[in-house]
Amino acid sequence: MGECDQSLHTSPVPFSQRPIIILGAGIIGCATARQLLLNGFRVVVVAEFLPGDQNIFYASAWAGATWHAAGGISPEDRYLQAVTHRHLFRMAQESPESGVCLVDAREYLEEAPSENSSIWGKTVVSNFRELEPGEYPPNFDCGWSYQTLVTDPTRHMPYLRKQITALGGQFIRKRVESLQELYAMFPESNVFINASGLGSKTLTDVQDDKCFPERGQNVFYRTDKCRQMYFRNGKEYTYIIPRPLSEGVVLGGVKQPNNLSPEVDMDVARDEIARAHRLAPEIVPADPPEESLSYIIGIRPSRQGGFRLDSEQLGQRTILSAYGFGGGGYAFSYGIAEALLTMLEKCERENVIL
Repeated sequence: MGECDQSLHTSPVPFSQRPIIILGAGIIGCATARQLLLNGFRVVVVAEFLPGDQNIFYASAWAGATWHAAGGISPEDRYLQAVTHRHLFRMAQESPESGVCLVDAREYLEEAPSENSSIWGKTVVSNFRELEPGEYPPNFDCGWSYQTLVTDPTRHMPYLRKQITALGGQFIRKRVESLQELYAMFPESNVFINASGLGSKTLTDVQDDKCFPERGQNVFYRTDKCRQMYFRNGKEYTYIIPRPLSEGVVLGGVKQPNNLSPEVDMDVARDEIARAHRLAPEIVPADPPEESLSYIIGIRPSRQGGFRLDSEQLGQRTILSAYGFGGGGYAFSYGIAEALLTMLEKCERENVIL
C-alpha cells in the first residue's frame, strides 16, 4: 500500500475529478489553490476570512510581503524560497495587476554574517554585490545591495481570488471547528490541505500547541520615494519596504507574541519611525507629517520550531499540512504551493497506476 488508501480506486468518481479541499484562504491557501488549478485539479477553498477582508487575524492582508532570504533555515527551505522568487519574478514582469514589483534593496549588517546567514540569497536575487566600506554607514560591519521583489497584499490577494475563480475554483466562507467537519461537507473528496494558519491551534482534531499568535504593527508612510528597500540586520532589526503601487513605504518591525490588541500602540509607531529615520534619513524624516501616516496591525500565524509541511494518511483520506509561517508567508508561498502539488501528484499516481 502507498501513502494513499487504495480502496479509493473503487470510487465511481476518478481521482482527478474529486475536488481538493483547502482550509484557509491566506497567501498559502490561495497560492496553492492557483497552482493546483493551473495543473488541472478541482479546488474548493473553505475559510473564515477571504481575500479582500481586513480582519487583523487575516494576516495576509497586512503583511510586509517582501522576498527576503531567511537566515538559519535548511537547504530544503531555502529552495522553497527560491521557487517562490521564480514565480513572483515572472508575475512582476508579466502581470502588473498582481501587485508584485522589482525594487532595489540595501541590507546593512551590524555584525559579520554567520555561517548560516541570509547571504545565500545572492544565488537567487538580481545584481547582488557586497558594498565597499564607505558605501554603508560606519557603524555597520558590512552591507549588500541587490534587487528583490515586493508584493502589495492589497492588490495580490484580490488578484489571486480573481485568478482562482476564473480557473474554476470555488470559495466557501465558513468557519469550521475541526477537519472532521470538512470531511462531512465533502464526503466525495479524499485529499484535504490544512492551510489554516493560527486556526490549527484550535481545530479540535489538530490542536497544534506549537502555534501561537504574534502581533505585528507597522507604519505606512506615504511618499514618492518608494522604490528603495532597506534592511538592518542585528539588534535594531529594522525594515523599510517600498510599496510603489500604493505610493508609500512600510516601516517596521516589531514582534509581540500572544498580544492580540487591535489598538495602535503609538510608542511602537514612534519607535519604528525613529529607527527608519536612522536607517534611511533620505526617505523617512525624523518627524513626518501626521497626515502622511497610517498604521497596520496584523496577527501573524507563528509556530515554535518553524512551519509545518507534511503529508499524513488518516484512513481513506490524505491530509497535507502547511501552516505556521509567521511573517514569512509571502516569501515561502509559491514554493510551498509547488511542494503541495508534488505531494498531491504522488497521491494521484498511487490512485491511478494499478
